[in-house]
Amino acid sequence: MRTYFVDLHIHVGMNESGKWVKMATSRKLTLANILHEGRNRKGLHILGIVDAMSPRVQEDLEKQLAEGVLAPLRGGGYRHRGGAVLLTGAEFETVEEQGLAHCLAFFPDLAAIKLFSAEMAKHIKNINLSSQNCHLPMRKVLPVIEHLGGIFLPAHAFTPHKSIFGSCAQRLDQLLSPDLLAKVAGLELGLSADSALADRFSELSPLSFVSNSDAHSLDKIGREYNIMQLADANFQEVVMALKRQQGRKITANYGLDPRLGKYHRTHCLACDTITDAAPPVRICPRCGSGKIVFGVLDRITEIADRPVPVSPGHRPPYYFQIPLEFIPGLGKRAMETLLSRFGTEMAVLHEATEEQLAEVLDRVLAKRILLARSGAAALSAGGGGRYGRMN
Repeated sequence: MRTYFVDLHIHVGMNESGKWVKMATSRKLTLANILHEGRNRKGLHILGIVDAMSPRVQEDLEKQLAEGVLAPLRGGGYRHRGGAVLLTGAEFETVEEQGLAHCLAFFPDLAAIKLFSAEMAKHIKNINLSSQNCHLPMRKVLPVIEHLGGIFLPAHAFTPHKSIFGSCAQRLDQLLSPDLLAKVAGLELGLSADSALADRFSELSPLSFVSNSDAHSLDKIGREYNIMQLADANFQEVVMALKRQQGRKITANYGLDPRLGKYHRTHCLACDTITDAAPPVRICPRCGSGKIVFGVLDRITEIADRPVPVSPGHRPPYYFQIPLEFIPGLGKRAMETLLSRFGTEMAVLHEATEEQLAEVLDRVLAKRILLARSGAAALSAGGGGRYGRMN
């Protein structure tokens, strides 16, 4: 068994022909740039591309396969130039009785996701664009995914907009029958939640949790990720890790302290403040307005069936980690210096000592990186679409 760094939620902004796939993302977020950034700068081993349902992305994949840039793997997935492994996935929006939810699906190969795309094109208005509403509930989509050899996971499950617990239901079993619940491969926590918050829901105890970047730009790749123990890097090994089979497993989740997430606390739209009052907050304590964006912590406090988390024995540790881009004073020049010295962000965040950091940075920045790594940094909470910050 080996250790692998895995980020399973990366968007494609544009295809290589310059056509949009994911609106409101970076133009630099092309498949080729993602593969280079993810492996060579971020230090990730497995990348989940969640826009492979788009025929525009499929064209790029087919071209790279024809040119030998990507090579198919026996266990599913594709290896890029002998380096990072790419998994073909899709993010799509389902319609539930109480609201909309974003979901993830991953498939072993391009053939399977093309069949999924053809099926979803019957319901999606523009299959070329990412995260489209499929006008179906997840209970209708999940069997299709399973039939094609894919796996299903709820995406950013607690965010106030378009998520299972944030806008659709108080329990997953309100949306899925017991037989379908058993087919859920795992649950994505999202940037504003962590394992401890999710473990306040008893029904989630059997599930593996994943922490992914939901990257909308190259620099956001790897801001949250998982460490998996696998025999090899491929689709089937990742599936086995999610199901905790034959020694494969997630050994750690690395993610933002939830306070840094964009929706962690309630935000008042009237006076533009993020509350620090005891959750749940539905009325702004400052101005009395009810015009709010309800925070993830507030929502969980309101609907969880446990007052405190109860973590199952299989739950790996969740490590708070502040990405380098969040560290005050660490600009592009300092970032390039670090990458030139240590190779990848993973090496900076996991391996570099204080003495090594101080050789290339001033002591203040070196200590800020260590504070970010240890989880001891002082933070201000985010909310209403604004990230929290390191003070």
